[in-house]
Amino acid sequence: MAQKQPSSNGPVTMRDVARAAGVSRMTVSRALKKDSPISEETRARILKVVRDMDYVPDQMAGSLSTKRSGFVAVLVPSLNNLHFAETVQSLTEELELSGRQILLGHTDYSLAREEQLVEDMLKRRPEAIVLSYDGHTERTTALLSKAQIPVIELWERPEVPIGHTIGFSNTQAAADMTRALIAKGYRNIAFLGEADDAWTRGAARRRGYLSAMKEAGLETHRVLKIGKPPLSIEEGASAAARLLESFPDTDCIFCVSDAPAFGVLSALRDMGRAVPEDIGVAGFGNFEVSRFSTPTISTVSVDPATIGREAGKLIGALLSSEAETSRALIPVQVDLTFRDSTK
Repeated sequence: MAQKQPSSNGPVTMRDVARAAGVSRMTVSRALKKDSPISEETRARILKVVRDMDYVPDQMAGSLSTKRSGFVAVLVPSLNNLHFAETVQSLTEELELSGRQILLGHTDYSLAREEQLVEDMLKRRPEAIVLSYDGHTERTTALLSKAQIPVIELWERPEVPIGHTIGFSNTQAAADMTRALIAKGYRNIAFLGEADDAWTRGAARRRGYLSAMKEAGLETHRVLKIGKPPLSIEEGASAAARLLESFPDTDCIFCVSDAPAFGVLSALRDMGRAVPEDIGVAGFGNFEVSRFSTPTISTVSVDPATIGREAGKLIGALLSSEAETSRALIPVQVDLTFRDSTK
């Protein structure tokens, strides 16, 4: 009769299972692999012992020889941002098709935290690592460059990519929105962005705004930088009065994302300023809040689910091929969506 419990008080080991089933550890290992040469009768008997003893195989130990840990490391700047949540969800769904899971971490827009997480994740031998691009420390770049696994940067097109890229130019997208606002007749456009954002996509959007304003020969001093990334609705609301106090002739406020744009919209209403009759408002991201606000908010639209799916497909292709693959650059479509908050 098979022994039901291990001889020690610690976790059940493969040795415990082998002893209970009356076989060798090698036979247990083979039974746990679907394509191994072992009789179905022996496999069924061993698997019953595995279930009875609640044995959990040590996949990390197996990965030392197979170089397959079964998971992909994913780092995002924030866990409460709907765009990153949708990206991770679609990425997860795509990876599950090949039997892989994700190990998720969030950087909180901190380069130092990202560096530590990259180091910690690499110790767990992921098959690939996916991270949103907001700049990296030199050590993070070095760690990823030497990792010898696929590295995929999302949501931007870095000037010097580490590996593969799935994204778009935030600078170009913001410049396109600014040019479109100018074409609508706005001249005194202000930009509401984040402070301490030198390495972020928010800074890239500000650069795009400044570039388009200079290109049109318009003044570029109407810039307000507040708060750490990402700006909230509340911060956007509190910034509106400050911005109009500093730049009272502003005729349109272009915000770094939709959340502060919604806050600005709410504050302008409380101030008795009509939108878009008195002043226009634009955001970035096409978040749900921009689609259902009153008035609805003009914005730069990007589909986060597409980014996640493309990342999952790329990982599947890279890991299924033995041949070396050149760096992939997968562009992401960006659209300008104009709604009721602009004329």
